[in-house]
Amino acid sequence: MRKNSIKNTRTNMEVQRTLSEIIRTEIKDPRIHPMTTVVSVDVTPDLKYCKAYVSVLGDEEAAKETVKGLKSAVGYVRRELAHRINLRNTPEITFVLDQSIEYGVNMSRLIDEVTKDLGERENGEESEES
Repeated sequence: MRKNSIKNTRTNMEVQRTLSEIIRTEIKDPRIHPMTTVVSVDVTPDLKYCKAYVSVLGDEEAAKETVKGLKSAVGYVRRELAHRINLRNTPEITFVLDQSIEYGVNMSRLIDEVTKDLGERENGEESEES
């Protein structure tokens, strides 16, 4: 199975959906923030390893605690994944903190500030000309 094949894409999507469901409903660890999202999943073509990119809506301390909680529950999550998805091998899961959503929100805020400043400058120039 090639890395970008349709089968691999479907496997990634199914593992992502199942992981997010397990994290949302099954894990009761207080370290895991309730607003935790599985952004994407990369399963290797041989189904041995899986990188799950997780985003946490909250401060950086909550994100670090959530990753610690997920890493401590990785055995339970893998067992639940094996029960729910029929794969030849159940991949070893590695949770990675993904800050791309936070980065995108920050960039959007910066762009809004710049356009606001440009709009104020243009309005100031128009009133001077009048």
